[in-house]
Amino acid sequence: MAVQKSRKTPSKRGMRRSHDRLTGPALSEERSTGEVHRRHHVSAEGFYRGRQVVEVAPEIDEEDLEEAQG
Repeated sequence: MAVQKSRKTPSKRGMRRSHDRLTGPALSEERSTGEVHRRHHVSAEGFYRGRQVVEVAPEIDEEDLEEAQG
């Protein structure tokens, strides 16, 4: 089994760990709506690369829901 010959200094340990940090997701701005979304994913409004590829249903308000129920 491999055993180190001498102790690593805090400086060398920090240099080794320098690339272990977390990075945020890559974000893009939608051309048509200006919405920010993850790269290579459809935006919340259904747009991808300037075209609408998914039809998004309109949101239902609580008032409309109460009127529909009675």
